[in-house]
Amino acid sequence: MTHDHDLVLRPTAAQTEAALNPPAGRNGGDLVVETLRGLGATTVFGLPGQHALGMFDALRRSTLTYVGLRVENNAGFAADAYGRVTGEAAPLLLSTGPGALMSLAALQEAAAASAPVLAIGSQIPVAGLGGGRHGYLHELRDQQASFRDIVKSVHTVRTASQIPSAIAAAWESALTAPHGPVWVEIPQDVLLAETAVPVVTAVDATPEDVVPRPELTAVAAHLLSTAERPVIIAGGGVVRSDASGKLRALAEKIDAPVVTTFGGKGAFPWEHPLSLQSWLEDRHTTDFLESADVLLVVGSGLGELSSNYHTFAPRGRVIQIEADLGKLESNHAGLGIHADARLALSALLETVEDRRDPSAADAVREVLAAVRARIDSQELTLEQQVLASVREALPDDSPSFWDMTILAYWAWSAFDARRPNTMHSAQGAGGLGYGFPAALGAAAADPTRPVLAVSGDGGAMYSIAELATARQYDLPVTWLIVDDGGYGILREYMTDAFGQATATELARPDFVALAESFGVPATLTSPETLSEDLAKALAQPGPSVVVLPALLRMFAPTHL
Repeated sequence: MTHDHDLVLRPTAAQTEAALNPPAGRNGGDLVVETLRGLGATTVFGLPGQHALGMFDALRRSTLTYVGLRVENNAGFAADAYGRVTGEAAPLLLSTGPGALMSLAALQEAAAASAPVLAIGSQIPVAGLGGGRHGYLHELRDQQASFRDIVKSVHTVRTASQIPSAIAAAWESALTAPHGPVWVEIPQDVLLAETAVPVVTAVDATPEDVVPRPELTAVAAHLLSTAERPVIIAGGGVVRSDASGKLRALAEKIDAPVVTTFGGKGAFPWEHPLSLQSWLEDRHTTDFLESADVLLVVGSGLGELSSNYHTFAPRGRVIQIEADLGKLESNHAGLGIHADARLALSALLETVEDRRDPSAADAVREVLAAVRARIDSQELTLEQQVLASVREALPDDSPSFWDMTILAYWAWSAFDARRPNTMHSAQGAGGLGYGFPAALGAAAADPTRPVLAVSGDGGAMYSIAELATARQYDLPVTWLIVDDGGYGILREYMTDAFGQATATELARPDFVALAESFGVPATLTSPETLSEDLAKALAQPGPSVVVLPALLRMFAPTHL
C-alpha cells in the first residue's frame, strides 16, 4: 500500500545534472533570490546595507524586479500594499540593526492589517551571534527579539543549506490565514560565502487552510436561519480572503443587513439595499447592531474602532468567524469559529436556510437617514465636498491609500470603495507616513492603472524622499496632500481635551515647488477645482502631486 507521505518526486536527468554541477560563483545571496523565484515571487522591495550586499548583488543575476525606496519603513509600507492588492507574499530585503529596526512600524501595520510581507534581513557574522558583545557594526544583542512581538513567525539561518527551507517556511507562514508579516535573518558571511548548494528551482510552500469545524458552522447556520433580526459585521478578513461574493450571497439569502469595518471597506456593495455602509463611529449604527438577536461577525476582532471605542454591547447571540485565534472572542463572548472567512462563509452558504424579511431594507434606510441627519446638523459641508470630489475623480477600479489624516477618518466612514480590496489605510496600527509609499507598492504590482495616495501635510513629511522613488520608477501614483499647517486631528483632540493645542503646528515646505524639484508635476488646487485637478493628475502617466490647502474638521463623536 502506498500513502501520500511515501511519495517522493524523483528528479529528472536534467535536474540531477544541474544539481551535481551548479554554476560557479554563487553565494548565499543567490540562494535567497533563487528561492524567492521558486516560490513565485516577481517583485522585491528594500534598501541595501553593508551586511545585506550579498542579497542585493544576487539580484543582479536574477529576473526579480527590484523596487528600492529611500527609507526602510517606507519600503515596508510598499511591501504591505503589494501584499494587500495581490494576495502574494511581498519580499522585503533589509540590512542589519538600524536598517532592520527602521521597518518595525511598517511591519506592525502589516500585522494589524493581515498583509503578507516576507521580510528578509541580514545579520552580523555567525561568530557574533548569541548575545556576546563583539562590537560588530550594527550589532544587536538579540535582533530577533525586536521582531518577535510584531511578526507571525521568526526564522534564523546559520548555514547556506538552511536558506531555502527557512524562506519557504516563512512564505507559508505569511500566507496562512490570517496573512501577516514574517521575519527571516541571515548572517552576512553566509550571504557572501560561495556555495555548492544546488540551484533552487520550484519550492513547495503551500499555505495551510484554516477550516471551520462542521459542528460549529451547523449551529451558526441554525441560529442565522431562525433569527428574527440577524445582522452581519464584515471586517478585513473578508477582503483578505477574497470572500466578498460569498458575503453578499449569504446576506441576500437571509436578508441580513451588513456593516463593514474600516478595514473591510468594499467587502459589501455600498449602495446595496442591505448595506449599512461603514458608519461604525455612530451611535445610531451601534444601537442597531446591539438590537440584533443574532450578530454574525466575519473577519473582525471588534477592536476599538470597530466597536465604536468599546461602547458596543451586543444583547443577542454573537457568532464570530476569525482566522486569528488571538482575536476569537477576545472582546465579546459568543460562538467562536476559528476559520478563514471564505471557507466559513462557504460552509454557511451550504447549510443556512433561506430567510425572507422585507423589513430589513427599510430598517437599513432608517438607520442611514438618522446618520445622515446627524452629520448634516454639524455644518460640515466643506469636508463632504472634498470627499465627494475625491470619489468623483478616482476611477472605480483604482486603489487608494490613506494616511492617518482627517480626510482619511472621514473616508473610513463615508467613502464608497466601490470595489473590494481597493481602499486601504493605516488604521490597523495607526502610524503616520503610510499613504504615499503604500501607493507606490500598489503601483509596482500593477502599473497599468492609476493609484491615489492621500496624506496630510504632517504625514506627507514622513514620505517626501519617496518622490525620488516615484520618479525613478515612473510609477503612476497621484499624491493628494491636504495642507492644514500641522497635525490636524491631534490639534482637534488637544483642543477638545485641554482647551488648546501644543506641538501640533508645523513649518512645512512649498509642496508644489518641492515636488517639481524631484521632477514630479504638481498642482495647487482648491475645494472648488479639486475634482477636475485630481482627475487630470490621475489621467497623466507617471507620478503627480496635488496640494489642497484646507482646514478640515471631524464630525462629532458619539462614544463620549
